[in-house]
Amino acid sequence: MPAKRSPDFLLVLLILSLLAFGLIMVYSASAVWADYKFGDSFYFVKRQLLFALIGVMAMFFLMNIDYWTWRSWGKLILIFCFLLLVLVLIPGIGTVRNGSRSWIGVGAFSVQPSEFMKLAMILFLAKYLAENQKKMTFFAKGLLPTLLLVMSAFGLIMLQPDLGTGTVMVATCVLMIFVSGARIIHFLLLGMAGIAGFVLLILSAPYRIQRITAFLDPWQDPLGNGFQIIQSLFAIGPGGLFGLGLGQSRQKFFYLPEPQTDFIFAIVAEELGFIGASFALLLFALLLWRGIRTAINAPDLYGSFLAVGIIAMIAIQVMINIGVVIGLIPVTGITLPFFSYGGSSLTLTLMAAGILLNISRHAKI
Repeated sequence: MPAKRSPDFLLVLLILSLLAFGLIMVYSASAVWADYKFGDSFYFVKRQLLFALIGVMAMFFLMNIDYWTWRSWGKLILIFCFLLLVLVLIPGIGTVRNGSRSWIGVGAFSVQPSEFMKLAMILFLAKYLAENQKKMTFFAKGLLPTLLLVMSAFGLIMLQPDLGTGTVMVATCVLMIFVSGARIIHFLLLGMAGIAGFVLLILSAPYRIQRITAFLDPWQDPLGNGFQIIQSLFAIGPGGLFGLGLGQSRQKFFYLPEPQTDFIFAIVAEELGFIGASFALLLFALLLWRGIRTAINAPDLYGSFLAVGIIAMIAIQVMINIGVVIGLIPVTGITLPFFSYGGSSLTLTLMAAGILLNISRHAKI
């Protein structure tokens, strides 16, 4: 391995900039609801700031741990996360929110095991793909075992159910497998099977059918299933070029449900306009660029696959979240990395960023 150097400074700056931007927007988006529900307009941002501090400490800690350390721990971490996915399904251990049993309570806080499964799967797959890259051109010996593992985790996540997180995990893993050299024809055949399975998942749950219907024509049920996307578009439209001004959102006054979570980008667009929203997207685009650069220049296959998985996880989540907010895809319940309120998601993202930063310390340039 080459001698360690300082981490990619621009990558560090982008991560901290996105985090600071996100904290400002969490306060702006949540202040009204927090004051109404808890009598404290800082309720959500204080909790988010706590998780941000924990996440940043974890990020800098992991940034200083050689990334190949995780080769020997990846399997144990994956098994532990599988165990958590089973435990969260047990009544009395798992906590139900918005119809999903996705959280395990820890004191006044809770953790979401499916979030950590995303990183665990990346850690394990990076090692597997690095050691078995030549096998990935074969369906039975290479591609099938990895997909069975990924779909086992997806199945447990769907029992909660949490289609959004499961989709991000599967998409990230598929991209890692594709980059490893798997044959396109195998993906085309599996893609057709996947589409059929996805349709069955949608048809198996009435609320998913309602989300599809609301996506196609939200005005068919403007006070029900179409309400959230309509209010999101009502937030984005008036934002115009420069926005209504920071803190001046109208939709956060009990129109857009819980605007500090999945639909926080709508508040960004409303308050900061096209310019502010584009600046946020530019930060994400630069983060993607530096992440890809880190993957290309990693000193070994393991580092490359690990970097690809981490940056793919973030990028896929950004694309799905913003696609939902602007009405391009149905509502899925995916958070916007670094922005949306949520301790598990923010901490996991910053931990993953720490591993990516360590890979950048060993880059060949």
